Amino acid sequence: MNDALNLATYPPMSDQTYSTTTTTTDHPSPPPTTTHPPPPTPLIPHLPDDISIQCIARVPRTHHRTLSLVSKLWHSTIRSPHFFTTRSLLQSTQPSLYLNIRHNSTFQYYFHPNPNNPNHKLSPFPHPPVPIHPVGPAYAVLGSKIYLIGGSVNDIPLNTVWVLDCKINRWEVGPRMRVGREFAAAATVGGKIFVMGGCVVDNRLKAVNWAEVYDPEVGEWGPVGSLEVEGKDKWMHACAVIDGRIYAMADRGGVVYDVVGREWGRVPKRLDLGWRGRAVVIDGVLYCYDYLGKIRGYDVERDVWMELRGVEKGLPKFLCGATMVDLDGRLCVVWECKEGGGGGVGVGGKVMDVMCAEIDVRKDEDGGLSGSVLWVDVILSVPVGSSILHCMAVAL
Repeated sequence: MNDALNLATYPPMSDQTYSTTTTTTDHPSPPPTTTHPPPPTPLIPHLPDDISIQCIARVPRTHHRTLSLVSKLWHSTIRSPHFFTTRSLLQSTQPSLYLNIRHNSTFQYYFHPNPNNPNHKLSPFPHPPVPIHPVGPAYAVLGSKIYLIGGSVNDIPLNTVWVLDCKINRWEVGPRMRVGREFAAAATVGGKIFVMGGCVVDNRLKAVNWAEVYDPEVGEWGPVGSLEVEGKDKWMHACAVIDGRIYAMADRGGVVYDVVGREWGRVPKRLDLGWRGRAVVIDGVLYCYDYLGKIRGYDVERDVWMELRGVEKGLPKFLCGATMVDLDGRLCVVWECKEGGGGGVGVGGKVMDVMCAEIDVRKDEDGGLSGSVLWVDVILSVPVGSSILHCMAVAL
């Protein structure tokens, strides 16, 4: 009987009864929510940033300052290495003309963002000046940067290097050389900077490091084997690169360094006798301005100097303080115009004009050299007594 009562009082549980009694709550808690950061703001709405950068990279360099005012994102993009790499791959870079002008004991850097349009005057760099103003530094252009190498302060040669990042117009401290130098020769070959001379070889350290090379991938200077070079000169007054060889001129003679073969030689005598002042190499021909008021070119294969024909009517008879640079395959000549007190600009003739000419040079069928003056104009006005120290071209 007890068993029957027990069965009646406690009936067996069905599946439905089991499932009902095991439910812990009638209101389950909501699942945890995860917060996602908002998507990044695109450069151009409804376009991927890669496409937007390619569009912006095609805009001429002269408009970059205006574009950087669009937003902080545009400002940082235009200053980024990736942006300038994209411009290079798209072949959208443009040559900018940079000048170093000395007035009394001060130095000022100027640049022309569009040398092909002479109607725009040069503008001073909107950046703090270089902290020191050495005498006799060497210059080199590597990528979008200008290297100010060595020089002397109070007659003490320096091993310091200052780097002007032309993308952002700001000076940076570069890696120090192994020895101090003044009036050295510097050149860029194969993505590296070579410097030679500018120091007195009076100990083993200077003898081993009479020539040095800077590799930006490594970030430091290293010695270039030069023990076989006889009569290592201190003062180097000119330098150029022809077919992968560095030609560095001293007061008497000069040296040639084959970067690939790592071999040293002497400058050909005919080149030494005809090379005067600053020079530039275009299509394998070295051009310079001689003391007779002529632009001449040297053909290293034929070992001959030739006068550049066809530019007599387009240029003044004498170009004071002339310097030259390769401007995207054209010969760019810059000089000081001292006549008329700066062309009558300024009060009391206190201003000197800096003139510029762009020349299309070519080799003739008879082996000679000819040029066509594309334009000549004033590109800058500076105080009287100023002088042009150096002229460079940077692709940006």
